[in-house]
Amino acid sequence: MSRYSAPLADLRFALFDVLDVEKTYQRLPGCEAATRDLIDAVLEEAAKFTEQVLAPLNQSGDAEGCAFDAATHSVRTPKGFKDAFAKYVDGGWIGLTANEKFGGQGLPETIGAALKEMIDAANLSWGNYPMLSHGASSALEHHGEDWQREVFLKPLVAGTWTGTMCLTEPHCGTDLGLLKTKAEPAADGSWRISGTKIFITAGEHDFVDNILHLVLARLPDAPAGVKGISLFIVPKFKVGKDGKVRERNTLACGSLEHKMGIKGSATCVMNFDGAEGWLVGQPNKGLAAMFTMMNTARLAVGLQGLGLTERAYQNSLAYARERLQMRALSGAKFPDKPADPLIVHPDVRRMLLTQKAFAEGGRLLGLYAYVQEDLAKHSPDAAERERAEALVSFLTPIVKGLLTETAIQCTYDALQIFGGHGYIVEHGMEQLARDARITTLYEGTTQIQAIDLLGRKIMQLQGVGLKHFLAEVGAFCTDHGKDAALAEFVGPLATAAKAWGELTLELGKRATANPDEMGAAAWDYLFYSGYIALAYFWTRSVAAADSSSQSSDFRDAKRHTARFYFARILPRIHTHAAAMKSGAGNLLDMPDIQFG
Repeated sequence: MSRYSAPLADLRFALFDVLDVEKTYQRLPGCEAATRDLIDAVLEEAAKFTEQVLAPLNQSGDAEGCAFDAATHSVRTPKGFKDAFAKYVDGGWIGLTANEKFGGQGLPETIGAALKEMIDAANLSWGNYPMLSHGASSALEHHGEDWQREVFLKPLVAGTWTGTMCLTEPHCGTDLGLLKTKAEPAADGSWRISGTKIFITAGEHDFVDNILHLVLARLPDAPAGVKGISLFIVPKFKVGKDGKVRERNTLACGSLEHKMGIKGSATCVMNFDGAEGWLVGQPNKGLAAMFTMMNTARLAVGLQGLGLTERAYQNSLAYARERLQMRALSGAKFPDKPADPLIVHPDVRRMLLTQKAFAEGGRLLGLYAYVQEDLAKHSPDAAERERAEALVSFLTPIVKGLLTETAIQCTYDALQIFGGHGYIVEHGMEQLARDARITTLYEGTTQIQAIDLLGRKIMQLQGVGLKHFLAEVGAFCTDHGKDAALAEFVGPLATAAKAWGELTLELGKRATANPDEMGAAAWDYLFYSGYIALAYFWTRSVAAADSSSQSSDFRDAKRHTARFYFARILPRIHTHAAAMKSGAGNLLDMPDIQFG
């Protein structure tokens, strides 16, 4: 059976030793309560909840899945899921980072990110339910009217209602300009929403009575394309401006999707038949509100990949230590046993170190992005807020794209370490591999993240976020340039960072001459950027470990893992660079008919 133990030691190291969040929060208005003692207490209790309540439901929820009743259009979640949500709400977890004026606890988003990693590692399917509510809450807080925040946002924060994001339609996925869902005005100022949405996570379930759907639709006179999209809040049970819940709305779950993984998560087809809804924000300006939800979700999905990587590593490490298989090539390491454990074999260690490098490095990358969110939200310094906003915007596609793609590699490696047993349901590795696969797809595929990174964050926005990040990396390398203990990392990092800037300029020139060059380079550019970013955080890890009070084994493990990363993973950037420099011709020159 798959096991999970919250990685509290490394979470504390990342938060306190590397990122020094306590010092940051003490200078941010509204974050002063986030002392080390409080954060430690939150981490401890989060570990108990995820290990004791959520983790035991992971495999059983996958086996049972969700059940759809066509007669009532209702969905039953796996046994224990509803009770776990009640405990989550009772424990105050759902409003951990929400604004205090709406009933939340107002803690920094970075603390919520640490909780979310634990939730997703323990039970990814269950974690989808509160994740969608968080996205809906963000959209309402930033774009809703005062009465909408009072009537709709407060129940979301309280956990008495949940939320969804209804974007995708059967004929359009990423290209939202093609959506057909219609909104007709009603005499009372509300709207009547009609259309079908697919792939709607938590569109129907049995956790709560009312579900708030954030729906993209078109007004009758809306211009074509994305400029004609509006956002509406459409509750399962009608709710007036007075906050009173009325009769059932004319919307329903039409079916559940039959999926490869995350089987405990209700993925619904939702039909809206003249359902009452309320406009959020300005007419035809729904895209901005949608991206508030989407960017929140993209960072969150990156954490899903991280959580799965952590769990895969924990289980494959335990198995590699227990499973006896052949003798070490250099001679028996455990002569008193009939064979040596798997962990003595070089290729098993390669897979374990890959998992460890991506879990611990990815944790820092993700938490760093959330620290920037907190700075952008709370810093009293306008320049610091602007810098943080640029950084989190730049890092979002890297966090989402890289941490989900590496989760696929790491769950694959876990399955390989288990061998034939990894393919067997009882051990849980095949579930992790199946669950990981969706993370690269929803909230924008890896290709979409790559185009967002290179096309928008670099080309359109003049690479502002990258410039800030490279300046930070450069300052770090300068500060530690004479540190002999870090020389093996600082030198290669500085070289890679310089090459990153130069290659970006080259791609910009190519794309100006031929836009297809951007599309041809984008996927490789995302990985290239992500691997260098991880090299920075691994170098910071070694520096922080060396100056910390951690045990010698902990410090040495950081250095050994960093050496592995720099020697065996960072060189991947050269392959990606070569692919980008090869140009678009090798992708586009062959006529369509020659594909067969």
